[in-house]
Parts: sequence; C-alpha cells; structure tokens
Amino acid sequence: MNDDPSKVIEFLLKNAGIYAKAKSERIYLEEFRKSKKSLLMQQAQISGVETSAAQERDAYANLEYRELLMGLKQAVEVEEKLKWQLIAAQMKIDVWRTNQANNRFIDKANT
Repeated sequence: MNDDPSKVIEFLLKNAGIYAKAKSERIYLEEFRKSKKSLLMQQAQISGVETSAAQERDAYANLEYRELLMGLKQAVEVEEKLKWQLIAAQMKIDVWRTNQANNRFIDKANT
C-alpha cells in the first residue's frame, strides 16, 4: 500500500469484505464454541460422567474443543491484522487531507 489516496481507498474497498469475512468467522467460532462444549458435555454424560462439573472438565480437555480454540485463535489473528491495516489506511487518508489543507493554507498565505 502506498500513500496515493486513490490506491489507499482501493485498498480499503478491496479489504473491507475480507475483514468482514474474518470478523464473521471469529464470531461464528465464538458462538460455536458454546455449542461444541454442550455437545461434548452431552457425550461425557452418555459415557457415564454424572456431574456437570466433570462433564465440563471433559469437554474442555477434549481434543476437538482444543482444536476449535486454535481455529478461534487464528481467526482473531486474521481479523486483528486486517483491522489494523484498514485503520492505517484510514490514517494515511487523514494525513493526506491534512497535507492538502496545509498546502492550500500556504498557497493562500503566499498570494
């Protein structure tokens, strides 16, 4: 990404959808984590684990649950990287605007 405002705007437009998808993936995984825990607790109950605390312990220790957490970790990383790239692009546009305003002020002062 460079400092040309049109290129920065193109970058924002191109990556807005990617950011939205990354955020939706993260939110989906956060919500699915709850369902997965319930399903794993249910499996533990069927396997004879009686107390809900023991079922919860088994669910949290389950490989599938830990894999889901790794997926959530990756989703958050992608989302945050895109978020800060988009914020940086917006800041570049703000700097460009400020420079343009300063240049107009200097031109007006010199005339």
